[in-house]
Amino acid sequence: MFANARTIVTLFGFNIRIDPSWILIAALITWSLATYSFPAAVPGLSQWTYAGLAVVGAGLFFASLLGHELAHGLAAKRFGVQTRSITLFLFGGVAELAREPSKALHEFWIALAGPVMSLVLAAFFALLAALVGATVGEGAMVAVLHYLALVNVVLAVFNLLPAFPLDGGRILRAWLWWRGGDMLSATETAANTGRILAYGLMGLGLLGLFQGMIVGGFWQILIGLFILGAANTSVESQRIRALMGHRPVQSLMSAPAVTTAPEMTLAALVNRVMLAQRVSFVPVVEDGRVLGHMDTDVLQSIDRENWASTTVGDVYVKVSNSVCIVPDMPVLELFEKIAETGHRKFMVVERGHLMGVVSLSDLTRQLGLLTRIGRNTPNTGEVHP
Repeated sequence: MFANARTIVTLFGFNIRIDPSWILIAALITWSLATYSFPAAVPGLSQWTYAGLAVVGAGLFFASLLGHELAHGLAAKRFGVQTRSITLFLFGGVAELAREPSKALHEFWIALAGPVMSLVLAAFFALLAALVGATVGEGAMVAVLHYLALVNVVLAVFNLLPAFPLDGGRILRAWLWWRGGDMLSATETAANTGRILAYGLMGLGLLGLFQGMIVGGFWQILIGLFILGAANTSVESQRIRALMGHRPVQSLMSAPAVTTAPEMTLAALVNRVMLAQRVSFVPVVEDGRVLGHMDTDVLQSIDRENWASTTVGDVYVKVSNSVCIVPDMPVLELFEKIAETGHRKFMVVERGHLMGVVSLSDLTRQLGLLTRIGRNTPNTGEVHP
């Protein structure tokens, strides 16, 4: 989801990452605090003091946001759901779960954990502000603490809106899932609430633009687009999960696969195999065992004039777990592997022997067919036309 994000630290076993888009929102919040919020709350200080307060306030705000997402991650871990990473980006933060919870009750507690943490932090900062104010009087530090208490309340309340994929929308989905027993239907219904919020925000943003609120208007439109995209993506993900069920990859693989021998020249591979068979990914097999594969990326790294004198055995990509899968791997796991590795084509291998080849296009073609048929039983993986 965040291809350009970089890991900065590991907390409680979670990789904490920052997306480049986070720099923009961090700068905007710091500038807003230094220019408007703290000068209004504590007048008469120097601009450098306001800048320092803004850096502290923004830093603690993002620490609070991180605490919100860590609560999600720890709750997910409690229920056996791994968290790939926690990423700070333009629109806040997100805990990227490796899979959806298996039970509605688990979904409920995982979703609720974030807002609860934000409310706890709000109470902590409010109490600390009261203690500091009673001890040393009202001042800059109290203003920062009041800001942090308020922003955590806002974070909790906004996330509790019953609009998927916000936490409140996930709580709504958990309730619908628990009541009806159908996660796909619950996701579709909850996603509709997210779409309503998204279109509402975009409408308010357009109205703001016409009224001259350029920054605020664009910001509302961007948040609306993000929520709309996330809601639609979640529905599609659940639809894939429902349609694919527990199907193994061997049910979708192309077999027997088009292969090549290590002694074949690259010129022969291109003319006799790739062009003739219309394939761009070719397993390399010798004496019935898989050695590796050839693809167009390898060919492009070799000068064309050397194709006739270079053999497949000289340049093929050796077999590795990144492109090899077992026949009984569930299709849903393969989708996750595609997302993790970026590979689009895989060799289905059992005990070193090639069973077939499966690609992302095979998966999407099957998904399209199942969508058109429209009737399936996800629990068994059988299709009933």
